[in-house]
Amino acid sequence: MSYFQIEGGNKLSGTVMIPGAKNAALKMFCAALLTTETCRLTNVPDISDLRILADIFRKIGVKVEWDKSRKIVEITAKNIDVKKLVDCPEVMKFRASILMMGPLLARCGACEILKPGGCVLGARPNTIHIDGFNTLGGDVFEDDTKISGTFSGEKFANKRILLPEASVTGTENLSIFAAGVADEIEIYFAASEPVVGGTHRMLVGMGAEISGIGTHHLKIKGKHWKELKGGTFEIPPDGILAGTYAIAAILTGGEMQIKNVDHFELFSFYGLLKRAGVDFEMNGNVLAIKPQIKKLVAIPKIQTAIFPGFASDLQSPMGLLATQCEGTSMIFETLYEGRLTYLNELEKMGAKVTFLNAHQAKVTGVTDLKGAEVQSWDLRAGATVVLAGLIAKGTTKVTNIEYIDRGYEYFVETLQQLGADIQRVD
Repeated sequence: MSYFQIEGGNKLSGTVMIPGAKNAALKMFCAALLTTETCRLTNVPDISDLRILADIFRKIGVKVEWDKSRKIVEITAKNIDVKKLVDCPEVMKFRASILMMGPLLARCGACEILKPGGCVLGARPNTIHIDGFNTLGGDVFEDDTKISGTFSGEKFANKRILLPEASVTGTENLSIFAAGVADEIEIYFAASEPVVGGTHRMLVGMGAEISGIGTHHLKIKGKHWKELKGGTFEIPPDGILAGTYAIAAILTGGEMQIKNVDHFELFSFYGLLKRAGVDFEMNGNVLAIKPQIKKLVAIPKIQTAIFPGFASDLQSPMGLLATQCEGTSMIFETLYEGRLTYLNELEKMGAKVTFLNAHQAKVTGVTDLKGAEVQSWDLRAGATVVLAGLIAKGTTKVTNIEYIDRGYEYFVETLQQLGADIQRVD
């Protein structure tokens, strides 16, 4: 099995260009299934989740051309054999494969996929998608192995839907579905993240009418899928990746220019950095991390929340930062009960952690971390233990790195260019 080997102690400095966001690209790929015309996506990251999704598309008859040097993908879904989808076990490798349900129900009237997989973050039921489709008039259900559904109506059974939570994938799945049906709906308590806005702007460019983008209340007027157009659509930048590299620079005492950043997406993250005493600046679309002169101080409460609150995807690198802050920080993960597992790995490296329950823990610093063999429990946890290895004394071995490959483009190569001593061992 492949793993990362890291020798800690090097300062990371330099310039990083942030690619398009995984959490937008996956959904925008799926939106392209709504039309027979070509959708040209720019700023596409080269990550395993997208490579797998592209392979699935090809298996069901969709033409996918990927120019990785220019970060451009062209998707032409002129022909779709939806029956072949149930024979694609690749969908079980990542959770976002459920986003194919929306466009295929609208376009083909039926869809059946094996149950999606992904990171182990605790309970992540599919009910928000299934209940949403059924509220709008679909007949969607799941069993132990697959999710199946049909939509035979030309109009929605209901004109309003209230989501039980501001689910990113739930909002996008229902939005894509609605864009391909010639009817109108309103979605209440919709997710409002900038990556969601990227999908909505693409749907508008294809011909749907959407108001309330970036808010928790959406009004969507769709068109029959045959009337939707192709076009060129830019994938918004990956704020999670920007935050990860920022913390890498802070931890190692380096100076870094992080380009192509949407600061609006990161305001809550910046607020926590300010409380810790981090020296940084926002210059245009650049996040500049300065060498840290003052001691970092503990953040009394690091609490995740729906946007514009602090993102759950940045909680684990922030928890690592807390090990290097003087005093005790409380971490409160409000979304996923499995998201604190990385703290077990940091304990192996010497971190002082007190677990209160599945959602809360205390981290006390400053702690000198030591190299150890640790594993990646999920995508964000994996990146976090890599960052821990960058400041640990001695050698760190990180296993289960396939999680990291799912969302971090050229992670090892980028860290090496910034000065890290890290190798991928196959």
